[in-house]
Amino acid sequence: MMMMTIQFILLPVFAYMLGSVPWGVILTRMFTAQDIRAKGSGNIGATNVTRVAGPLAGVLTLAADMLKGAVPVYLAFSIADSNSAQGEFYIAAVAFSAFLGHLYPLFTKFKNGGKGVATAAGCFLVISLPAFSIAILVFIIFICLCNRASAGSLAAAAVLPLAVWKTTGSEIMTGCAVLTAVFIYIRHKDNIRRILSGAEPVIW
Repeated sequence: MMMMTIQFILLPVFAYMLGSVPWGVILTRMFTAQDIRAKGSGNIGATNVTRVAGPLAGVLTLAADMLKGAVPVYLAFSIADSNSAQGEFYIAAVAFSAFLGHLYPLFTKFKNGGKGVATAAGCFLVISLPAFSIAILVFIIFICLCNRASAGSLAAAAVLPLAVWKTTGSEIMTGCAVLTAVFIYIRHKDNIRRILSGAEPVIW
């Protein structure tokens, strides 16, 4: 019982710390010896890493950032009863802790965090594969239509809460998706301004 209690207490902390690992910074330095925060858009996410350090570094950053969300949420499912409200709330709390870690990283003094899309994707990949699949489909459609990663991310974030509600019927998980989407939009405020003005960079 004591061990289980410790696990319940420590997992959200672990999720936040894992979310705080700035893989974009680490991988860009490995591939180019440059600081991604001083290059391109200055963002540590996969899109900017791809522009600065190349496709391989970008793909690795995407995968690592998704795992930051997927791993702790998977662990939360393994120790919490996902069929109870308390279990759902705990899983949602762990997911949001990982997401916040990416946005406000402990290891960079809560500054220069990413926009949270990949880490959120990793979280909801585990929470609801069907909802994740719907969001990814919307992301791809908007990428093809607009040729802008930010447009795909914003569209996917917008549809995520509805997709989670339709596929899980969980008010708690839907609330987590709504909160996640709100933060993603806040972090994309500069991108939204550039999209509206026609100044947002294209992918290719």
